Amino acid sequence: MFNTIKPVRTSTRKDEGLVCLGTKITTIDDYWNWLENNFITNIRAQQWYNNDPPRNLSGFINDKSNRLIGWATMRQLRVKSTLCQVQNEIISTCQYDYNFYNEDKYSYKPGWKNSITQNYSSAISQSFQYSTSQDLDTYSYIGEHGTYSGNGYVYEFRGRLVDLQSNLSLLHQLEWINNQTRAIIIQLTLYNPNVQLFTSVTFLAEFLSSTGIFTSARFEPMNFYTFTSITQFVSIIVYMIIIIYFMWIELRSVFKLKWKYIHQFWSYIEIGIITCSWTSVGIYIWGYNESKRIGKLFNETNGYVYINLQLASYVNDILIYLYGFCSFFGTIKLIKLFRFNQRLCLFIETLKYCGKELLAFFMIFSIIFFSFVCLFYLLFISKLESCSTLLKTIQMLFQTILMKFDAHELVEAGGFLGPFSFSLFIIFIVFICIKKIFQMIMKIYFYLWEKKFYIG
Repeated sequence: MFNTIKPVRTSTRKDEGLVCLGTKITTIDDYWNWLENNFITNIRAQQWYNNDPPRNLSGFINDKSNRLIGWATMRQLRVKSTLCQVQNEIISTCQYDYNFYNEDKYSYKPGWKNSITQNYSSAISQSFQYSTSQDLDTYSYIGEHGTYSGNGYVYEFRGRLVDLQSNLSLLHQLEWINNQTRAIIIQLTLYNPNVQLFTSVTFLAEFLSSTGIFTSARFEPMNFYTFTSITQFVSIIVYMIIIIYFMWIELRSVFKLKWKYIHQFWSYIEIGIITCSWTSVGIYIWGYNESKRIGKLFNETNGYVYINLQLASYVNDILIYLYGFCSFFGTIKLIKLFRFNQRLCLFIETLKYCGKELLAFFMIFSIIFFSFVCLFYLLFISKLESCSTLLKTIQMLFQTILMKFDAHELVEAGGFLGPFSFSLFIIFIVFICIKKIFQMIMKIYFYLWEKKFYIG
């Protein structure tokens, strides 16, 4: 699956690909330039390397391996132009960041006007009409700088390449994207007949009220075939039999221990495995019904109608998360299954013995760590993307503990403060705090080992 999606994903990193992500798109004009010169030329199969025409490739994109299902859609989310909250002598109206409450939900004529005298094509006129998520069969989308509803103003990339280029040029002239635009979401669905794999592709451009355009892309490959082999089918049946057996054991433990059951650590691990497993079954059935609906629509239309895989993508993501939690709880359960190992049992006893000391030390560690979070956040909020938010700063410092850091980035952010703050963090957190934790655990571990050896 990775090798199938890799050509599409890597082509989006090049100038000649579907999208040119990164620092090259910084203004609205840059975005229009990418749309008119890069994107639309790659959603249609172009000539081969020897200038031969792409015969029998109608509906394929330029990689000539993936077929475009229906057409691509471009949806815009805008904000209302309202009076500034703080009195401003320079301007009287402001356009704030996007949220569900200040979203512009009015329909306009081309050029965002209330009335016009010139006639435009239906594709152009429709792109200035507001549509709801029910009309579009779309859902909310989470970006890096906000969560965007499934509503908006939609332009559909339908027709010949010449018509698409003409329409985009006209939309550019009519300022379809302006200072009230907060997000442009381009969605398309691909189908690779060689491996019978669907791919939901989403390109997001976020226009902040302060400045700048932030772009991102998401590729979600999906295989709607339920079972690809007998081995997979048998494995699922065996797994569910084991889960039913675990449920029987846990029910007996509940009736036997009663309230004492909730005071045991392993009870929560067993409940986690059982809950995630049966929830996965429910989500799997939901995804199966959704795949049947999509497959039926695909067979009826032969792929000439736009099919939105956003819901199927979300269901697939939830299922993957549940699989991850099942694996997490199952891996922890291995510790219980391997309790016959003396060293492992001794390590568990060590953690129990020093639990209170570790909890007290972690409180002190949390205070010290959060002080460094505040330091890096306040010093480099406007200089480093990894410190632009508190959450990203926490993530960056945890990576630094694992010795994953970019020293050149810190030096460029501050000739003195960057290396100085980094050195303080390494000394206090890595050399002192982390070392102290290991010393505490090892000291008690050898104490219990000697005690057990002496008793033996």
